[in-house]
Amino acid sequence: MTKPLSNDLRARAVEAVARGMSRRAAAERFGVAASTVVKWVRRWRETGTWAARPQGGDKRSERIEVHSEEILALVAEKVDITLAEVADHLQRTHGERFAPSTIWRFLDRHAMTFKKNRARQRTSATGCGERETDLARRPARS
Repeated sequence: MTKPLSNDLRARAVEAVARGMSRRAAAERFGVAASTVVKWVRRWRETGTWAARPQGGDKRSERIEVHSEEILALVAEKVDITLAEVADHLQRTHGERFAPSTIWRFLDRHAMTFKKNRARQRTSATGCGERETDLARRPARS
């Protein structure tokens, strides 16, 4: 993703338009597209600032966050629940469709991970003994 143009350039273009220069002339003078200067001037008139808006970040997680208590309760109730089972539950009860990757990112944000047991890291024959899963909380990333 490209970086926003500097606030200095934005200020000079908006000030030139404010002093009477046309938007197209200001755009040509400062080497940017006319539509860019039009947007800067519109933003300045509507909000009082020509500074760039923040870029990036999460824009859609609020959709799944609405169901956070329910999802975390499902996981607490059944620790070995699959992502697909959580997605199916949300589809049935709320009519909301979520990809398993979305649910995984939700659980990761809420510091829910599969707790690995050191004893199980050793090599052993498959199917030997019962395996328990242990979903544990870990410190959230900052």
